[in-house]
Amino acid sequence: MSPPRDLREPNDAPDFSVCTLVTSPAEYREMVASFRAGGFDDGCEYIFADNSAGNGQDAFRGLNALVAASAGRYVILCHQDVRLISDGRSALAERLRELDRLDPDWALAGNAGFTADRDWRVRITDRFGDDQKSPALPARVVSLDENFIVLKRSVNLGPSFDVSGFHMYGVDLCVQAAMRGCSAFVVDFHLRHLGRGAIDASFYAILESLEEKYRNFFRTRTIQTTCTKMVLTHSRLALLFARAGRWRKKWRRLRRGREASRGQGK
Repeated sequence: MSPPRDLREPNDAPDFSVCTLVTSPAEYREMVASFRAGGFDDGCEYIFADNSAGNGQDAFRGLNALVAASAGRYVILCHQDVRLISDGRSALAERLRELDRLDPDWALAGNAGFTADRDWRVRITDRFGDDQKSPALPARVVSLDENFIVLKRSVNLGPSFDVSGFHMYGVDLCVQAAMRGCSAFVVDFHLRHLGRGAIDASFYAILESLEEKYRNFFRTRTIQTTCTKMVLTHSRLALLFARAGRWRKKWRRLRRGREASRGQGK
C-alpha cells in the first residue's frame, strides 16, 4: 500500500504526454520519430488510440480516454500528420514558461486560433503557406485549431462527453477553460501540418451540437442549492432583480452571525 503523499512533494511524472488518434500507423511512426528527434524522448510518453481499422474512437471520447490514461505534466493532443521543423522540446518548454509568467492560469496552448476580436493568430507551416507567423505572440485566443494543442495537466480539461465526431473540440476546450477561469493562447512554436482539412456534413453537425449544448447551458435558470438559490442568466437586469430579492434575507443572516460572534466573545 502506498503511503499518503503531500501534494507539494515532487513525483516522477513525465514532462510531456503526446496523445494521438491514429488512422495510419506509418504516418504516426513518422510523427513520433519527428518528435523524438526534436528532444521529446526522455521524460516523455506517447499514447495513441488505434483507429486504423475504423473510427472506433471519435475525437471527443477518444481524446478523453487518452488524457485520462496520460501522466504528463503537459498533455499534447496532436494529429498524426504534424512534423517538427526546427523548434523542439526546449522551445516548447520555454513558450510554456513564458505563459506561466504572462498568465499563471493558462490552460491551453496551440499554434492557430482566433482572438475575441476575431483576429487570426498563427505560427505554422501548412498548405496555406510556409513559415506563417502572426505578430505579438503569445496571443490570448478563444478558439484553437486541433492539429496541435497543449493542455496543462493541473487544469484537468478534456473534450465534452455529450458531443461526438472529429471536429471542433479545440473551441470546445477553449470554452471549458474560460468557464473555469482559465485562458488559451497561440504561442510561437513552429511545426509543419501536412493535412488538408476536410469540412463535410459532420463538421456542421458538430458545430450545431456545440451551439445547442452551450445555448442550453447558458440559458437563464434558477438552481436550488442546499442553502439558497443561484440565478444563472446573461441578463444584468434579471440578475439585479434576483439579488434585490435576496438582499433582506442576506442582511438578516449576516447580522445574526455578527451578533452571535459578539456574544461568543463576551
